[in-house]
Amino acid sequence: MTTNAWIQLGIFLGLLVALVKPLGWYMARVYEGQPCGTDRALGWLERLIYRLGGIHPEGEMTWRGYAVAVLLFNFVGLAVLYGILRLQHLLPLNPQEFGANSPDLAFNTAVSFTSNTNWQAYAGESTMSYLSQMLGLTVQNFLSAATGMVVLVALIRGFVRRSAETIGNFWVDLTRTTLYILLPLSFILALVLVSQGVIQNLRGYETATRVQATSIEEPKKDADGKPVVDAKGKPVMEKKEVTEQTLPMGPAASQVAIKQLGTNGGGFFNTNGAHPYENATPLSNFLELLAILLIPAALCYTFGVMAGDTRQGWVVLAAMFVIFIPLAIGAVAAEQSGVPAYGGMGVDQTASSAQSGGNMEGKEVRFGIATSAIWATATTAASNGSVNSMHDSYTPLGGLIPMWLMQLGEVVFGGVGSGLYGMLMFAIVVVFVAGLMVGRTPEYLGKKIEAFEMKMASLTILIPPAVVLIGTAIAVLGPGLDYTVPDTGDVKGNLNNPGAHGFSEVLYAFSSAGNNNGSAFAGITVNEPFYNTALGLAMLFSRYFLIVPVLAIAGALARKKYTPVGAGTLPTHTPLFVGLLTGTVILVGALTFIPALALGPIVEHLQMIAR
Repeated sequence: MTTNAWIQLGIFLGLLVALVKPLGWYMARVYEGQPCGTDRALGWLERLIYRLGGIHPEGEMTWRGYAVAVLLFNFVGLAVLYGILRLQHLLPLNPQEFGANSPDLAFNTAVSFTSNTNWQAYAGESTMSYLSQMLGLTVQNFLSAATGMVVLVALIRGFVRRSAETIGNFWVDLTRTTLYILLPLSFILALVLVSQGVIQNLRGYETATRVQATSIEEPKKDADGKPVVDAKGKPVMEKKEVTEQTLPMGPAASQVAIKQLGTNGGGFFNTNGAHPYENATPLSNFLELLAILLIPAALCYTFGVMAGDTRQGWVVLAAMFVIFIPLAIGAVAAEQSGVPAYGGMGVDQTASSAQSGGNMEGKEVRFGIATSAIWATATTAASNGSVNSMHDSYTPLGGLIPMWLMQLGEVVFGGVGSGLYGMLMFAIVVVFVAGLMVGRTPEYLGKKIEAFEMKMASLTILIPPAVVLIGTAIAVLGPGLDYTVPDTGDVKGNLNNPGAHGFSEVLYAFSSAGNNNGSAFAGITVNEPFYNTALGLAMLFSRYFLIVPVLAIAGALARKKYTPVGAGTLPTHTPLFVGLLTGTVILVGALTFIPALALGPIVEHLQMIAR
């Protein structure tokens, strides 16, 4: 790694850690119903929402009631978003007159944004109206992020409460999360992004004259607008001079802010964080990168405060950093090491600065290798999925790291709320195994961990890998390799690359959907019925089949009495526990996915260095 890369990583991690305590303390006060400052300005709106919604804030729910509320709210939101996408051609704020999304694309997108995945099989600037972007996608960016956070809070209450039948009120938690945490932070970040040049408007697309005309080849069409073909049935191409360029407009800054803070990640534009209208300057790039991990990291401190022992939160955060930092360094080093084949082409790969040397393919020259690789690591460690470079163009090992971070279960920071409750499931497994080793009933935060909690925790850990591996297997058996072009009946290949890299593209897609990340490896055609449906189902299973077991654990723990610490209790605030927790996460991830990774990026790396 270069000195520049070390400095960038150090500043990023240092500022992130500095913000963990103040933001984590603030969020704990929000969830504990204590004065937090913003309640003075927004308390009237909170009370109005309760009155309009018929919500009784003092009334609490059992874990089953909480789970029903979560599922009902999310599936109604999914249906509403699906309807918006299918009817956008009839709705206002559509200056480009975009048509309705196809049924399979609308399903995939609705599931994606409702589940906090934000997988995108479309180009936003050529597919979505302003109304779809604002009322559909941006609203779900807030609500899906809030859903993950309130499920975490319900789990924390399960650890804290004693002999209780309830774990809180979903509607109150959802309202306070959105009103006091996500909205203020997004408003501030959006204003800063606008100051840096990220666009925010409702104007129609604009046309600019190119400084220099260029020529392109496109299929020739007859008088009826149909493609002209030759005797062999191939399209006849003709040259066309291009003198103008269309500049997309839209309310981008408001969506970019919450997509990063809520670990959503969906881009307003197709190239996501690499687009200058979405990520304009090095400062906007740094702030967007920081926003990816800000709330997931701070929630660890929130957990410690609400649990009555801040050491517990710092231990979980330390475990996340122990995994994240070496992998971030590895990703940067892999990209800066370059590609051996370039040496024979006379390409300079000396890593003398952030902007030169190594593998610059697929990366923005404005950001360079180090910034791009750190972002790639952060966005896949968190359940974010935004990109400022194309992961498909990374070296095999550089691409393996983001892929494996997702496959670990999105628990190294992970999504807002979902990452931490996923890590706490691993913590439950650790104390259970440790208890068996010393012949004592395991305990965590004063609650006995018994067979029911272990079964539910095992489900949350095993469901995502099952979804990823089964989905990948089905895809490579045939359905995911070819697709039929509508209207023409032509059969084309989904994969733009054969062999190991093509397999990596399929594995990455299901790893992203099966862990609610949303980033794309690129190089694979996914906007077609099979992938839209299969990935949509993967996102549904991995989101909601995990939430229910987590809430079941919360309810079971809340009913239990507090168990005093004894001589056989495993301390869960020590470096030993950090080691056990990180070791368990890595071991499960390695045993589950090393065989699949060996067929993709690992063998591709061996092929690369053998040439």
